Amino acid sequence: MSVLAASRGNRGAGWLQPMQDRLFKLIDWFIPEEARRERSEFGRARNFVFTHLFGPALAQSISIFLYLADPDPGLACWTIIACICAFWLLPFGLRLTRNLRLIAMISVELLAFAALFGAYHYGGVSSPFLPWLIVSILLGFFYLSDRPFLVIGLFAGNLAAFSIAYVLNGFPEHVPLPALAPVGWISIFSATVYMSWMAIYYANVHSMRFDLEREAERHRATAVRLRQAKELADDANRARSIFLAKMSHELRTPLNAVIGYSEILLEDCEAAGESETKLADLRRINAAGKHLLSLVTDVLDLSKIEANTVELSIERVSLNRLLDEVIATSQPLIAQKHNRLVINCPKDIGTISTDATKLRQVMLNLLSNAAKFTSGGTITLSVLRDRTSVGDWIEIQVHDTGIGIAKADLPKLFQNFGQATAATSSVYGGTGLGLALSQKLCALMGGGISVESEEGRWSRFTVRLPAALTPEPMDEARLADEATQTLALPLSPPLLAS
Repeated sequence: MSVLAASRGNRGAGWLQPMQDRLFKLIDWFIPEEARRERSEFGRARNFVFTHLFGPALAQSISIFLYLADPDPGLACWTIIACICAFWLLPFGLRLTRNLRLIAMISVELLAFAALFGAYHYGGVSSPFLPWLIVSILLGFFYLSDRPFLVIGLFAGNLAAFSIAYVLNGFPEHVPLPALAPVGWISIFSATVYMSWMAIYYANVHSMRFDLEREAERHRATAVRLRQAKELADDANRARSIFLAKMSHELRTPLNAVIGYSEILLEDCEAAGESETKLADLRRINAAGKHLLSLVTDVLDLSKIEANTVELSIERVSLNRLLDEVIATSQPLIAQKHNRLVINCPKDIGTISTDATKLRQVMLNLLSNAAKFTSGGTITLSVLRDRTSVGDWIEIQVHDTGIGIAKADLPKLFQNFGQATAATSSVYGGTGLGLALSQKLCALMGGGISVESEEGRWSRFTVRLPAALTPEPMDEARLADEATQTLALPLSPPLLAS
């Protein structure tokens, strides 16, 4: 039985669906594109077209009975019939004007006029047409809810005209009041059906609005929780930065001692002619200490930048001299994998006013990255000056013929502890701090860093900085914070490494 009922239900639904689709297609033909963009406006437009296509058909029974009840159908009877038929023209007016409010106002005025005109000529204050006056008032506030004074003005004008006509001429009697009883029942029935439809539609709209408000309230509560979670995360991030800064300071002191004593032992062993095995072990200790110190320095720099406690030491330096220092430091690392270093820099490139230490660190980071990911290739360091109408800029490019970077992996490069792929870290090592630190340092110096690459062929990192950086004045609170950190945590000289 259940299967049979289900199959019958499916057949019924399958038969009803095409009719419903055709009905909506007919209704939507009258609705302009502007009204379809908003869900609530589209629903009101559909309801307007539906009621104005099928409502007048229901009201035609009033026309028929009125025509039959009136012994001498004259201008009054034909005017009411014309008004009822005029409602069929309003959906076409909506399609033509593309203005639902204007057509709705015409509809409300037409219904109020028909109700009062019919009441004046057929029954007066006991007329069967008066229920439609109430319908017109409700429709006016439904379609023109944002213009209540316009609705009140329309009805006030119609009632004034009705009252003036009554005062001047009284109520004419075309049909005796008892003979209007069938018209009254038909009018009440039609008005009840019409208002029931509008009540159902309004209830659905109200239910949807309530659901939307409830959903919006849930979203607001979620937004509050997200904001609270963000504040907690920001607090945790600041605490982490402070902790890392303090621990980095604490770690650098013993590491400097390890590096210093390993260098002393190396010198003593070399002077005493110790075995190469012992010397190699001491060199490993020294290299591991320097590497660890470079990582600690990077973490310290990142923590200071995130905590906004970095102060630039701006000085005027010769670009050629700075370039010589960078080349001397990076040359052994570049030669380790049999790479060739090419320098492109004009002799008269001049000077730059910036933090020389941080600029040197950025250049060394980029060169060490290029050396790490290039084997038996060419690394080109280019420096040029770009004097434009908007300022004087220095552009530094590091181009290598190494493994390259996939386009999808480029956004990961400048994230803290981020590398292109997991395989990169396992094969080439590193922590992913160098580029993140370089980007933040460039931003502090008023510039930026960008990257271009072709996987398997080459990579090019470009640093663009203003040639003359002016120092920003520090406020008193920040100066006091810097002084407190300097007194509490002794600084050791930073080691520049990638």
